[in-house]
Amino acid sequence: MKIAITGATGQLGQLVIHSLLKNTAAENIVALVRNESKAADLKTKGIELRYFDYDAPETLASALSGIDKLLLISANEVGRRTPQHKAVIDAAKQAGVPYIAYTSLLNADISPLGLAQEHRETERLIKDSGLKYTFLRNNWYSENYLGSVAHTVEIGTLYGAAGLGKISSASRQDYAEAAAKVLTSEGHDNKTYELAGSTSFTLADLAKDIAEVSGKAVVYQNLTAEDYSQALLQAGVPASLVDVIVDADIQTEKGAMYSESKDLENIIGHKTTAIKDQVKAILT
Repeated sequence: MKIAITGATGQLGQLVIHSLLKNTAAENIVALVRNESKAADLKTKGIELRYFDYDAPETLASALSGIDKLLLISANEVGRRTPQHKAVIDAAKQAGVPYIAYTSLLNADISPLGLAQEHRETERLIKDSGLKYTFLRNNWYSENYLGSVAHTVEIGTLYGAAGLGKISSASRQDYAEAAAKVLTSEGHDNKTYELAGSTSFTLADLAKDIAEVSGKAVVYQNLTAEDYSQALLQAGVPASLVDVIVDADIQTEKGAMYSESKDLENIIGHKTTAIKDQVKAILT
């Protein structure tokens, strides 16, 4: 059984491979990478590397030769994902890959998030391909809220525009573990899983957690979308990323990040990582 992972040197891809190694031998894993020098550590583990560039579609089918299961981790270039994903799906079909798992977005079919459209388009392309599939509809990564925790402690304020919206995020490790379980077990063909955290929090709750862990006063300040956009731009966040972050908060207030689904904890066999535990890992 040969399992191939796209984006294998990315943050999620590396964690998926680490989880796969707990369930299958290294010789069964193929890391699809654009830059092999970044994958030297994977090679030392006995994992086969194959060159794989979404923007060189004519090379993709040969890289998928002999693959039994393919994990398509959604590309990171927002706005270019659909054609890139189409190239991979077409190549998988050409190479005779029978099954593809895809990291989609929570409630992709109805999600109001701006990011959802490319996920909807990709899901449709996979269904139309005739391949067996599993849609791993990942909710937001908790790490998305934790990149500047130390700075938040320093200034005593967590900024956002999510109001009292509840967030059912999970750690990147939780999602990676779920992907690995699905790829190494049976019964997932043509299934769609809504993957979300076991518990939910508001950004005010997160500010409280940060305060408790750090021992410093930290409060949540809710901004208008316009003010939050300006604050992020002034902090040097790229404009394209600002749009994604602010849209996520606006839709969070409307319920887009909240889910009662237990698909994720059922697949991994335990509760997902509490965001407060991740804050502790960063600050202590």
